[in-house]
Amino acid sequence: MSNPTGSEPHGNAAYGRTAFKRSRSHFADRITADGRDGWPVEAGRYRLVVSRACPWASRALVSRRLLGLEDALSLAVADPIQDDRSWRFTLDEGGRDPVLGIAYLSEAYDARERGYPGGVSVPAIVDVPSGKLGTNDFQQITLDFATEWTALHRSGAPDLYPERLRDEIDEVMDGIYRDVNNGVYRAGFACGQDEYEAAYRTVFRRLDLVSERLAHRRYLVGDSLTEADIRLFTTLVRFDAVYHGHFKCNRSKLTEYPVLWAYARDLFQTPGFGDTVDFDHIKQHYYRVHTGINPTGIVPLGPDLSGWGTPHHREQLGGRPFGDGTPPEPGRSAVPRIDGNG
Repeated sequence: MSNPTGSEPHGNAAYGRTAFKRSRSHFADRITADGRDGWPVEAGRYRLVVSRACPWASRALVSRRLLGLEDALSLAVADPIQDDRSWRFTLDEGGRDPVLGIAYLSEAYDARERGYPGGVSVPAIVDVPSGKLGTNDFQQITLDFATEWTALHRSGAPDLYPERLRDEIDEVMDGIYRDVNNGVYRAGFACGQDEYEAAYRTVFRRLDLVSERLAHRRYLVGDSLTEADIRLFTTLVRFDAVYHGHFKCNRSKLTEYPVLWAYARDLFQTPGFGDTVDFDHIKQHYYRVHTGINPTGIVPLGPDLSGWGTPHHREQLGGRPFGDGTPPEPGRSAVPRIDGNG
């Protein structure tokens, strides 16, 4: 997630005042088993930089945890409140990441390419020895975690991108990415009524289709978790907290979709999903950074989060969350606070 592109105004003030356009990842190198782009998979070499507020970065958090890459790939968590230099490490002592020694993620971008004109986005993977950004290709990072980092997977790691299902997974993910993951942003950052209404209708048309798909199957593709479920989850878990009100996607709340609400709770309660979610970071970022949409910076107290822990009964549909694998070990990530308020 990075600042939207466009002319003045710039920085945080641009949110909601310039047309939304999802930038392509400028640094699209891949970290692979054979190192063909110059970045070989290697335990301890790289640092994953995320914001717990960002849905794109949250994909990487979930994947890293499910696959058991915590020991092989260290984690840096940025402050959810950006300034106009973007993601910063003010959550860490001294305001610097303790491994990379930098105050802003932009420093790793500058180390890779001085004068790079694009936005500073997460997730980003930084090469620790050189301090250079390796990749910020949010679409490819988690696919590579599943397929290129296999030598470093934990015992019992699930296959999140099984070869026999990849065509179907790709097709499902394409619609979700275009209409839901991106669609809520097109609605929220729309600069005109027609633009907003078109995005709004697209979001809910796709959510209706996905709800129909999940009515009689536990997961989006096959009978176990895949990359497709991760990508849908990271938008659904933010829906009522920020997209329904802040982005004006208010035809229905997630809690008013019986199938999607049960599906989202099923995933949230699955190890590796809910234990990577921080609702406070999510709300602080959207409501305080997007000043073009919310100029007062007031962060709402709601919604009530207590429902996330309630029974979902999706297990009655069958399926095996981890396929032939096993759940990740407990205790590797902070458990989210579910106490009935924001």
